[in-house]
Amino acid sequence: MSKYQTPYRYDFVGSFLRPQEVKQAKADYSEGKITKEECDAIVDKAVTEVVAKQKGLGFHIITDGEFRRTYWHLDFMWGFEGVGHEQTGAGVQFNAEMAAVEDTYLTGKVKAKAHPFVEGFKFLKQFEDENTVAKYTIPAPAQMFQQMIVPANFENTRKYYATNEELIRDIGKAYQEVIKQFYEAGCRNLQLDDCTWGAIVGDAAKQRYKNLGQDLDEVKGQLLEVNNLALEGKPADMVITSHICRGNYHSTFFTSGPYDSVADYVFAKENVDALFLEYDDARSGGFAPLAKVSEDKKVVLGLVTTKSPELEDKENVIKRIHEAEKYIPLERLYLSPQCGFASCEIGNKLTEEEQWAKLKLVKEIAEEVWKDA
Repeated sequence: MSKYQTPYRYDFVGSFLRPQEVKQAKADYSEGKITKEECDAIVDKAVTEVVAKQKGLGFHIITDGEFRRTYWHLDFMWGFEGVGHEQTGAGVQFNAEMAAVEDTYLTGKVKAKAHPFVEGFKFLKQFEDENTVAKYTIPAPAQMFQQMIVPANFENTRKYYATNEELIRDIGKAYQEVIKQFYEAGCRNLQLDDCTWGAIVGDAAKQRYKNLGQDLDEVKGQLLEVNNLALEGKPADMVITSHICRGNYHSTFFTSGPYDSVADYVFAKENVDALFLEYDDARSGGFAPLAKVSEDKKVVLGLVTTKSPELEDKENVIKRIHEAEKYIPLERLYLSPQCGFASCEIGNKLTEEEQWAKLKLVKEIAEEVWKDA
């Protein structure tokens, strides 16, 4: 059994650039050129190789690179009863391009069933050893809640749920069941990826919700409610963290704005063990909101960007860590890139070699800053 758990002093969010053979295998399978078993074998091999790479770099946390999914969030939602999806060519506008997504919507009441992601975790877990522990990443409950109440889905959702409260209750309960499935499969490190908080920071969000006739504070309360409901009854020896992001698609972003307007909710009151926070550029604002983080939480500073290949200046990153230390003691701080390298199959605009160079830099800096790294 590994003595390690996330977050580690040098850590990462989860996804890696998909090898071409994985993309090709999935395309061939969708076109009926190969069987599911043949596709799975190719993905299994790629996961085995990416885990070996993580271990070779000296990282104690391992993931499967999210190679089994197309999207960081939607594929997971498809694993519940009452959720349907269809490829219609729709997309979400990011700052520089349209992000391709698959329509995902309700077809009935949300219920848990044997979730396919748990099988993916079981494959990853076999690579744990005394020096490494497996982490699995899934979208936060708030992400699923938000998906079902966006304007394009709202009317359809009301066919099954008369109120948001009823939807929150069912999503929270379904997540509790799936978290239990992960635990029973041996998962002790689970990460909830959450773009909902990042989507409501800044002035643009205020105006967007005003135009929709929605009270933004009420929205924040609902996001917190569904996340905390899902965490009720979680096993004491299971670490559950949250990664908060402002969007990451092909090196573009969805929103800008500091954490100030959501800190009283997610930093202070969300019942996770640690927060992975995006702090790689000016879009994220300053560190002052970290003062709102409850004392039982750790904070992972995402000071190295996955959006470009250029390596950060080491001394500048160290300086920023110490700036954050004004608000949170150094012993509760950790370091990682701000997001994954491939939130969807398309991935960010850098090479695999440049991706690994980023992780090497994170490790080098952490070992310089923390004596226990």
